[in-house]
Amino acid sequence: MRNLFAGLLFVAATLFAPAAYSLNLFACEPEWAALAQELGVPPANIYTATNAQQDPHRIEARPSLIARARRADLLVCTGAELELAWLPVVLRESGNVALTPGKPGHFEAASYVSMLEIPTRLDRADGDVHPGGNPHLQLDPRNFLPIAQALAQRLSELDPANAASYQQHQTVFRQNWQAAIARWERQAAPLRGVPVLVQHKAFPYLENWLGLKEIAALEPKPGLEPSAAHLSQLLAQLQQRPAKLLLRAAYQNPKPAEWMSQHAQLAVAVLPFTVGGNEAAKDLYGLFDDTVARLLTGLK
Repeated sequence: MRNLFAGLLFVAATLFAPAAYSLNLFACEPEWAALAQELGVPPANIYTATNAQQDPHRIEARPSLIARARRADLLVCTGAELELAWLPVVLRESGNVALTPGKPGHFEAASYVSMLEIPTRLDRADGDVHPGGNPHLQLDPRNFLPIAQALAQRLSELDPANAASYQQHQTVFRQNWQAAIARWERQAAPLRGVPVLVQHKAFPYLENWLGLKEIAALEPKPGLEPSAAHLSQLLAQLQQRPAKLLLRAAYQNPKPAEWMSQHAQLAVAVLPFTVGGNEAAKDLYGLFDDTVARLLTGLK
């Protein structure tokens, strides 16, 4: 009887266990690699092209990226021209037609959310302006819900043997993520209406989510390092319209924020910006746990 029961368990485990994973995923940014893991893709099958200490606008199309893209079945990127400086070269040199835009192997997160800061004019004199809107959409956790749903569907289409597993993981993620969003919003209630400076215009989605009020950026134009004269001018403006907090991403040059902090007596919140931005932001949940905590600490 014991042997029969053990045999039934073995058969059940064999029938319902996920099929072997053969799909290889190329994630342009750490947040999409982390999301893919939440949806059941094994870490061993995911290659992350960039890390949290790099400016995602300025990546080199290295041979290692090209080699990884050549072997990938699915490309998961932000889109909205965030990867414009390097991804087209990687795709062209890899020769992997399956990853080209319009193919099932090409997935852009920006296609599934409402974009902010869509410019009314396009002029290179305005700095790093993105025609499709600000691409730093990973800083609003609500954006991950439609993206996760779409990505689970795409994974299921490319890897039908594991479709049930992807959909089950997506359902669990949605439930847990919605609960986490509610918790973060309760914690972050004191931040609503707080005026902030930003080093780079990288935080509109975070501001929109938490109700922060951006009054100015240290960069005179997106992507252009501020001069001493510009910082001094901005300091004078703060006398009329003061801020309570300065936001900087972990990968950014700390010197402009340090100068402004010293002269304006302003706390700086150095945010992880993406998964891996610091020791606490080891996954998607840690990213927002730490972001909210750092904002509240800076406010105090």
